[in-house]
Amino acid sequence: MKIRRPLYTSVVLVSALALTSGCGLIPGSGSEKRTVKIWLMQESVSQDFLDRFTKAYEKEHPSVKLQFSFHSWTGIGKKVTSALEGKNTPDVIEVGNTQVAQYAESDALVDLTLEAVRDLGSEDWLEGLAEPGNINGSQFGIPWYAANRVVVYNKDIFKDAGVDKFPKTREEWVDLSQRLNTDGTQGIYLPGQDWYTLAGFIWDEGGDLAVENAGDWEGRLHTEEALRAMEFYKELQAQGKGPKDSDEQKPPLVDVFAKGNIAQIIATPGTAAVIEKNNPQLKGKLGYFTIPGKTADKAGAVFTGGSDLIIPEKADQRSAAIEVVKEMAGERWQTELARTMNYVPNKKALAHVIKGQESAAAMAAGAAAEGSKATPNTVRWAEVEVDNPIKPFMTKVLLGGDAERAGKEASDRISSILAP
Repeated sequence: MKIRRPLYTSVVLVSALALTSGCGLIPGSGSEKRTVKIWLMQESVSQDFLDRFTKAYEKEHPSVKLQFSFHSWTGIGKKVTSALEGKNTPDVIEVGNTQVAQYAESDALVDLTLEAVRDLGSEDWLEGLAEPGNINGSQFGIPWYAANRVVVYNKDIFKDAGVDKFPKTREEWVDLSQRLNTDGTQGIYLPGQDWYTLAGFIWDEGGDLAVENAGDWEGRLHTEEALRAMEFYKELQAQGKGPKDSDEQKPPLVDVFAKGNIAQIIATPGTAAVIEKNNPQLKGKLGYFTIPGKTADKAGAVFTGGSDLIIPEKADQRSAAIEVVKEMAGERWQTELARTMNYVPNKKALAHVIKGQESAAAMAAGAAAEGSKATPNTVRWAEVEVDNPIKPFMTKVLLGGDAERAGKEASDRISSILAP
């Protein structure tokens, strides 16, 4: 990559440019009104938060207009790649923290090392968010928030069923879900292709989605560990009416849960704000607990994810976009975002802002569980997610197909995609 540079070069650049930071175009100055186009993922933030941010930012930067649009996680890889090539390119894009490397590999992102060090205190960022966005010492992805999946449950349904304690093991969890799964209520709504949740089960078993062997990456969905995880997923998924051939976006998980007849879903706590908006009667009636592990002394492993903000090289309003990103990732709006959406903020020093929140505690326990991590650390993993072979593997097993054969097909496909 021609835009990459070693760490020491980035540090020297930061030191030099910090002395001249007053030069150049200053967003908010002048009379020309500029529009900064920002792509966010569906359900990442509530409309209330977005309205507050937009009102405050445009008041402080009168020559800038913010234009937000929401996009589905499903198929986002192809859409972002097309945008980076110059087709309807926005100025700022929210991407999964594990996707940054692939986009940076194409030389299509603005290097934000200067802003990270000089303006945003990158030394205190959460490692799991910062590292995926840092390529050879240059920061292309600015951490926005961290979040991982927990069990979101309907308090009224649990109360009516006489549930007074949370399950501590997988076995207890299935038993509880079966107990809650009645004619009028689904014990749990689990779409058949929620592969992020499956990944946690695989890590619990000691397996992985893919591993590196002598420089080559190999898919591992055909292993005993992965097949045991898929068998548990199948058992849990049967305690509700989730579709076996689609993911959490089809239909939207939050819309389904908002109907009020589902006891549990697996989601990030931030979805609660959207659920309550869809059904105000559920406000205050949603609870959270950590995904149970195989044994009572260990929480279940989870995909530790989050989002980064990137700026395309071909963005029309690069300088203004940088200022917007700095504000979104700065302490003021990180605090607001964490408190509004129950996310984990991007800095360790801001952990106190979510202290005492039930959802945050459930997330923290999962994130700290043995085995919790992000997807395989290869720049080509984003390509796996574009044409995701894990999803058809899951559907085939749920429909009664040969699990080992389906796992081997998926593994071979992953190995092929990750091959240099």
